[in-house]
Amino acid sequence: MRRTFHPSASPIALAIACLLLNGVTSPGAHAQVPTQADVSLPGITVTAPKARESRTSIGGFENTPAWQQPMQAERFSDQALKTAQVQRLADVTKLDASISDFYNAGGYWDFLTVRGYVLDVTHNYRREGLPINAETSIALDNKAAVEVLKGTSGMQAGTSSPGGLVNYVVKRPDGRIRTAELAFTGHRSVLTAVDLGDRFGQTEQFGLRVNAAHEHLNTAIRNTRGQRDLLALAGDWRVAPGTLLEAEIEYSKRSQASVPGFSLLGSTLPSASSINPNINLNNQAWTQPLVMQGTTGTLRATHELNPSWKLVGTYGEQSLRSDDRAAFPFGTALCYNTGLECDRYAANGSFYLYDYRSPGEVRVTRALDVHTAGQLTLGSTTHDITAGAMRSLTRIDVPTAAYNGAGVGDITGNVTVPASPLPMLTAQNDRQERSNEFYLRDSIKLSDAWRAWAGLRHTQLTRAQTLSDLSQPTSRVAQDLTTPWLALGYEWAPKRQVYASWGEGVEVLPAKFTSPLGIYANSGQVLPAAKSRQWEVGFKGSEAQLDWAVNYFYIVRPEAASVADQSGVLTYQRDGDARHQGLEGQVSARIQAYALTASAMVLDAERRHSVKNGVNGKAPSNVPDYAIKLGNSYRVAAVQGLSLQGDIVHEGPRTADVANDVRLPAWTRIDVGASLVQRLGDKAVTWRLGVTNLLDTRAWRESPNQFDHIYLIPLAERTFTASAQISF
Repeated sequence: MRRTFHPSASPIALAIACLLLNGVTSPGAHAQVPTQADVSLPGITVTAPKARESRTSIGGFENTPAWQQPMQAERFSDQALKTAQVQRLADVTKLDASISDFYNAGGYWDFLTVRGYVLDVTHNYRREGLPINAETSIALDNKAAVEVLKGTSGMQAGTSSPGGLVNYVVKRPDGRIRTAELAFTGHRSVLTAVDLGDRFGQTEQFGLRVNAAHEHLNTAIRNTRGQRDLLALAGDWRVAPGTLLEAEIEYSKRSQASVPGFSLLGSTLPSASSINPNINLNNQAWTQPLVMQGTTGTLRATHELNPSWKLVGTYGEQSLRSDDRAAFPFGTALCYNTGLECDRYAANGSFYLYDYRSPGEVRVTRALDVHTAGQLTLGSTTHDITAGAMRSLTRIDVPTAAYNGAGVGDITGNVTVPASPLPMLTAQNDRQERSNEFYLRDSIKLSDAWRAWAGLRHTQLTRAQTLSDLSQPTSRVAQDLTTPWLALGYEWAPKRQVYASWGEGVEVLPAKFTSPLGIYANSGQVLPAAKSRQWEVGFKGSEAQLDWAVNYFYIVRPEAASVADQSGVLTYQRDGDARHQGLEGQVSARIQAYALTASAMVLDAERRHSVKNGVNGKAPSNVPDYAIKLGNSYRVAAVQGLSLQGDIVHEGPRTADVANDVRLPAWTRIDVGASLVQRLGDKAVTWRLGVTNLLDTRAWRESPNQFDHIYLIPLAERTFTASAQISF
């Protein structure tokens, strides 16, 4: 049956169409005798954006030059993301070898793994430096940059897993901006977007920035039609010299069916070449879309107390609502009766399909940060000091849901299963968390060659958890935790530094109520938070056309697991740790018309000190042994404004199961692209073409253990993208 595509009309789409039509019919767009105005048009200068910039706000020392920061942190600008064909956070994995996937399925929210650790979606994500909940779809259309801090983050965040932090930087008023974009984002998906900004007032004391986007979603994966919308406003007011007020807010909504992963077939890893990556196991007549919508905003006041010191106060609030629904495959038909094969599909490719519905999920995050920053001199040393406090609240209210057995499906995706007639009877976890954090950071210049850094963060943490049907009493834990951080750097040559650092972080271990094997003896009891620790040593350097860094890291993170006693009674408890150590290297260089980037990581990870048999010494699942990411941009001299882009993404083998009996092979993906900047009359138009997975490679991209189940996510098929962005 032939499918016909009818793109949805929107005011944004019509506006862009008019703008493009006006540009095409303008005098500069046709062959004719050039006028004096045509002859005097300025030339177009094209500069390939840097794929990464080490100077980040999330690192806490943004005034320190990139080569001198004693940590590994990256800033990916919006232009660099567009050049790399990044459409969602999960696509950032192609830009850095230390970043990889974790259950990045289509239509779902994004996860990142950094240095082999999965970032906690409730603790490891920031927006404008304030904590947010990342259990939603976060649009990039109004983001000026995405920042990634690698390593233990106890100095920057009171609670967060040790892999690192992600920070979204919002686009702010920045002079006169007039851009509109029409893009084909893969298969039959179409995006329309505008970015408008200007300054107003006699002294241009007022600024405004507006971003709006509408995307019709229709990927190559079956039954994934949907749409997403974004409207974002950002404004500022220069009240007086040295005083700035800023406010911004965004509303976004995404509606699309999610795409569950495949799995092991018994003890066998199925061949990725035999699986069509466009099969959607959530493809039933009763399938409903996953709907994620949210409103997020911040208010910030900055006041210069004197030329050396400033006071900054920032308040942020995020309100999310989700309808999480799917025909969800999990284990085999008999797994809950026998306790066997609950973490994989049956050897014949069958699985049990559940009718999962959790409408009306609410997640609210509020945070207030007040700090002062400045410089002072004590004797022969100079100190750049930041001192502040932050109070935050996180609330997650999820309803009693439906998680009802519907029937047996299989990996062909062609089996029809009726919806379950049972009501919503599955209780879910409601959570609350409050924290008061007090912090101090100091960058100390000891001499022309030596510099030291010190940080201390004290966190008063209160957590509570209960079931949505109130069938169990609320469990609460209150703790005081202090996380220090120290570093020392030596500049042995101009803009070349060797550094060593040590720090701690706080790992939040959740409560659990049930597992496929039964109910826990300590069901619903919140586990106390525990500390993670990291050592890191590295070399960094910067020259006119070359930036480079090499470092070694050693991280220990506490783990929790289900443990059964001799009588088979289950307890969910702290269970040893995961030790990750590795080497990272990255380089960014410009050689005439070429802009080259490269990064690599070699990782050795293992579980330790577990009381469970067959766990110690094993590699954690879904952690690649190594990864290499290469990028090259070439400016074509023969065609003014033309640049070509090529990327190679290679990730090494990884284990799929806890016992390390099944390993996924290494895989390589090649992406290519081209961009052309040209003038149409008085307008500048940027054309972009891209091909992801140029060779249509078939491979298992990742093997996350999610929801106590092993899933396999395939590489997407060869995908073509194209866009036109006009500045007027």
